[in-house]
Amino acid sequence: MDLAAIVTLAYGLYYRRHHRRDLLFAYVALNTGIFAVVSLMLVQRVDLAVGFGLFGVLAIIRLRSAEITQQEIAYYFIAIALGLVNGIAAAWPLTALFLDAALLAVMYVADHPRLLGRTCQQVVTLDVVHTDPALLRADLESRLGGRVLQCVVTQVDYVRDVTVVDVRYEAPAERRAVAWR
Repeated sequence: MDLAAIVTLAYGLYYRRHHRRDLLFAYVALNTGIFAVVSLMLVQRVDLAVGFGLFGVLAIIRLRSAEITQQEIAYYFIAIALGLVNGIAAAWPLTALFLDAALLAVMYVADHPRLLGRTCQQVVTLDVVHTDPALLRADLESRLGGRVLQCVVTQVDYVRDVTVVDVRYEAPAERRAVAWR
């Protein structure tokens, strides 16, 4: 059941929507490792404190990196949860099946692009410094081809005439349609 659940999460949900092969592998490997360790701990009757210590160590792996988004951290957490659920609830297959289905359904709905629309985030380096926020917004909308929802200037260099902006914007409908798989 664990293998079916992680394949559904990693390949069926995550990869089809986000297309990051490196994290796809990480989710499958992490889940499989968690499942194996929890199964062994239950067979060997290892102390619960050791299990919580292991979970704490696993929780900090790569989650402090700037390369990973909060959305991807959620997939990490569900991959860990699926491994734990299937390892611990192996004696109760219907319980494990129900919990797997519930976790996968929540991720399917929560990460579905149609739920909240498709917003994008991008760090943009502009070759101009805008002093007027309205002009900055108009320039970003023109360059990105979408409606800017929020923009935060993170760096301004008047010497090189450069602005770095963290932008949240709504992608045009034709680009959103591709993401709605």
